[in-house]
Amino acid sequence: PSTFVVDDATWDRLAMCESSGNWAANTGNGYYGGLQFSLPTWQGYGGAEFAAYPHQATREEQIAIAERLYAARGFQPWPACRAELGLP
Repeated sequence: PSTFVVDDATWDRLAMCESSGNWAANTGNGYYGGLQFSLPTWQGYGGAEFAAYPHQATREEQIAIAERLYAARGFQPWPACRAELGLP
């Protein structure tokens, strides 16, 4: 089992890589927020309980959904930044 701990600093590093740390990012690329969720992923992991789109949710709310996604899939949904940051 992995002993890797995902803390707020890890999510902030991932957001810096994904969106230059802009938790309100909406660049028109089909991905939203600091962690660049697709809308189907956001909705599928319960994001709509916070906001219609990820970039409309707070940093803390985006991290809450990211933690659900991570529990299911690890860092696989963020392949480029996973590699760049050396995440498991």
